[in-house]
Formats: sequence, structure tokens, C-alpha cells
Amino acid sequence: MHIIIDAHEDLAYNMLKHGRDYARSVAETRALEAGSRVAQYGGDTLLGWQEYQRGNVAVVFSTLYATPARFKSYEGEPLVYQTFDEARSLYSQQLDLYHRMQDSAPDKFRILASKHDLELHLDQRADSAPEAPKPLGMVILMEGAEGIRSPDELEEWHKRGLRLIGLAWVGTRYCGGWREPGPLTDDGRKLLSAMAEFNFTLDLSHMDERSALEALDFYPGPIVGTHANCAALMPDSNSNRHFTDAVIEGVIQRDGVVGVIPFNAYLKADWRANQSRREDVPLEVLINHIDHICQLAGDSLHVGVGSDFDGGFGVQSVPPEIDSIADLQKIGDALQARGYSDADAANVLGGNWLARLQRDLP
Repeated sequence: MHIIIDAHEDLAYNMLKHGRDYARSVAETRALEAGSRVAQYGGDTLLGWQEYQRGNVAVVFSTLYATPARFKSYEGEPLVYQTFDEARSLYSQQLDLYHRMQDSAPDKFRILASKHDLELHLDQRADSAPEAPKPLGMVILMEGAEGIRSPDELEEWHKRGLRLIGLAWVGTRYCGGWREPGPLTDDGRKLLSAMAEFNFTLDLSHMDERSALEALDFYPGPIVGTHANCAALMPDSNSNRHFTDAVIEGVIQRDGVVGVIPFNAYLKADWRANQSRREDVPLEVLINHIDHICQLAGDSLHVGVGSDFDGGFGVQSVPPEIDSIADLQKIGDALQARGYSDADAANVLGGNWLARLQRDLP
């Protein structure tokens, strides 16, 4: 069974907003949340401790995320910010939570902030008995950079373990983003210049095409897209959320990775939760996106998985072959059925993200 590295999971956000405990199994969480507003709002969870074990999930990119107030879903919604000070506070609370997870349950969760951390984590997983529980590594990713009030704060964030930064969710003062297109701003270029001093990895996810292409030209450090599908395969989506071929080719040229998302609404343009059947979007549709990136690259070295699981959707909104994070292993089987090798499957499931972590972590 191949190692899985998932490049996007909103763990802290769901723990603080919904009270989810990812030391529980998927079955336990679903039973506790049955009939609740949590399940109604975000669907049934796809993440749990037993499923991380069963799926051989070694590392996840664990996000810091909060919602700009103009995009909140309902009155009283937590983890919403109106000011940059509020954004910083919310992101900081989530980072503190990841550190508490590590401190209180080091046998289950650990932050990976360096090459040494990663090497030790993988060695310990390899040396443990097959049936023994294996800790989950967490690489910290900020989604939407408005928690960084000025470039001067980057040193503090870096010391606390932040390793990847995405400038956008929707548009921010740094760049155009999802639903709010536009270029890089002067503040965005200043932030990128400062990020380069610490070799932060830039995540282009959610950036508008114009700002993403500018960032590819401007930013000298490592660049990836943790969770994005292919715009070329979603011609009727009427959304700037997906990566154009120009952006994908730019990531490839910079030797980065694009993580694909098994979310039906990002695989079939007219798919709607509660109105469409899961069976309308089989896993093969996700494989089409992986294959498209491989064809652009000419190899299997620039695509991975960024599930975005529990990111506002649940099991009701993913391909029917997937019941939990453990079922991402089926991507490898589907790739081999498509004619890809076992080595290709290993690259996509985790090897490509692992290679970038080994290269880019301090």
C-alpha cells in the first residue's frame, strides 16, 4: 500500500467551528453528528483517525483558514473576520491548536517543520510494526494570507511552523482570487519578496489566473497548487477557481505539484449537493484531471492529491467509490487500470509531495 500525502485538509477550522475530533473514527463522528446542523452544513465527515491508519496517510497539509465576513454563510458564524487583526487572531488560534494536538497526543499528531522532522517521522513509521498505530504528520499551510498583517510578521509565523502560504481564498489585499479576479497588488509583491527570504512555499490555489501567472514570474521560491482541478476539463464552470493550462504548465516548469480535488462540484460543472447523485461523478472523472496534468507534464511527477476533505462538503459530495480518506488508495488502482504504472500511482498518491517536502522544508 502506497503512502498517501494529502495537501489540503481544514482540520483546525473544523475542530473549532464544528467541534470535530479527528482522533475519533469516521463512524464515531458521523454517529455523533447525525441529524445535526454540522452534518447539514458540511456533510458527513470523510476524516478520522482509524481511516488515516487504514489508508496509510502519512502527512497532511493542515490549514489555517478563516472566512472574510462578506462571504459568511449565516449570522453568528464563527471563524469570520472583518479586519486584518481579526484574521491574524483566528489563524493564530488554529496554529496554537495544532501545537496542542502535538503536545497532548504526540503518538497521533506531529508538526513537520523541517527536513529532520520529516525524516524522523517517516523512519518511525517505517520501523513500527505493521499493526501499530502510526502518527499523522502535519505541514502547516495558510489559506488566504490576510492573517499576515505585514511582511515583518513572517519571521514569527515561520518560527511557529508555518511552511506554505496561499495569498488568496477570494480576492485579498495581496491579489485577485476566487470570485474576485484581479492582478497581484503592490502589497502582494512586497509579501512575496519577504516570503522568499524564508523560502516559504507559495500555494497558487484560489488565485485568479492573472495573479497566479504574475506570481509564477515574480516569486523565486518553491511554487505549488495544493488543491485545484483543471479548467480545460470544466469548460462550463464559469469559475476562476480551476487552474488553466497556462497556470498548470507554469507550476510544472517550476517543478511544482498540483493537488487534485475529489469534490464533485469541481469535477462536473452542473453538479449540486442535494440535487445530484454521487453516481453521476465516478472516480474516473478525477482520473481524467490527473491524466490531463500528466499529459501536460509528459510524466507523472507533477500531480498529487489535495482532497480539501471536510472543507465545506462531506461524503455526499465526492465520487461514490470514496467513503473516507482511506479510499484515496483507490486512485492508484484506477490509474493502473488506465495504463499507468505502479510507480506512477505511488508518485501521485504521495511520492511527488514527499519529494517537494524533502527539497523545500528547512
